[in-house]
Amino acid sequence: MTQRVVPERETPPRVLVTGSHGFTGRYVAASLRRAGYRVLGTASRAVTSDHPDIAAEDTYALDLRDAEQVRGVIGEARPDAVVHLAALAFVGHGNADDFYGINVLGTRHLLEALAEQPVVPRKVVLASSANVYGNARGGRLDEETPFNPANDYAVSKVAMEYLARLWMDRLPLLIARPFNYTGVGQEERYLVPKIVEHFRRRADRIELGNLDVARDFSDVRAIAEAYRGLLECPAVGQAVNLCSGATLSLRDLIDMCAAHTGHALSVDVNPRFVRASDVRTLCGDNSRLQHLLPDWSPMPFADTLSWMLAAN
Repeated sequence: MTQRVVPERETPPRVLVTGSHGFTGRYVAASLRRAGYRVLGTASRAVTSDHPDIAAEDTYALDLRDAEQVRGVIGEARPDAVVHLAALAFVGHGNADDFYGINVLGTRHLLEALAEQPVVPRKVVLASSANVYGNARGGRLDEETPFNPANDYAVSKVAMEYLARLWMDRLPLLIARPFNYTGVGQEERYLVPKIVEHFRRRADRIELGNLDVARDFSDVRAIAEAYRGLLECPAVGQAVNLCSGATLSLRDLIDMCAAHTGHALSVDVNPRFVRASDVRTLCGDNSRLQHLLPDWSPMPFADTLSWMLAAN
């Protein structure tokens, strides 16, 4: 999509990216910095490595569950805009309470602190999830699809969205609902990096769950550009799907990796990896995103896999 570059003569707008040192945050921060923003970031624990797109003095240690700490960081950072990515996102996380403490209560603390500022940010983009749709039936899911969460992570994101509605008269909020996405740097506990790594090291076998689970997969680089575009567009008070509009099953991913590497991999289906709450098929309708960001387009997922397979 077309870059909006901030002219050098302007003071760069200050954009706070919560969760800036996580997988998505690093790509969003890079996209924003390329466009000329001053990127500020938060991390939930001490940062031990430099961030290539955020200066050390612009990084804040932040526990979103601590309301006073959140208020202090926001008062010091004084962001012109916010992309709220920080969340507990791994569906298989063992402690359900953590989903609600971080994803719901933490978001409330952030919104409260932003609304208390003498000058509120011109835009706040909140990251929700397509998991709010659950096992919804009927083709591609648009933003009007009723919520049907199937696990605690999804329920926490539904609760976060309802919570956000309480602040929409005080803050210019936009909610993003990303479907599955991946790329270089995502942890191997997620399915696509796990599959890619097995092919990269030419393993003989891999254990997976239901091979027929189908997802709408995107490239993290395209998703990062979508976040930046949503930050710049005038739309507020609504939700927007971030997705490609097509699905691939785990079988498809394995076949694509095999075709790229020429390596055959035997798959063992482990019943322990098959969760009763697993969403069977998620395919998003990205019409609203395409309307808001006409220059944005998804990347071919074969290119994403090639990029990941070639990474060091």
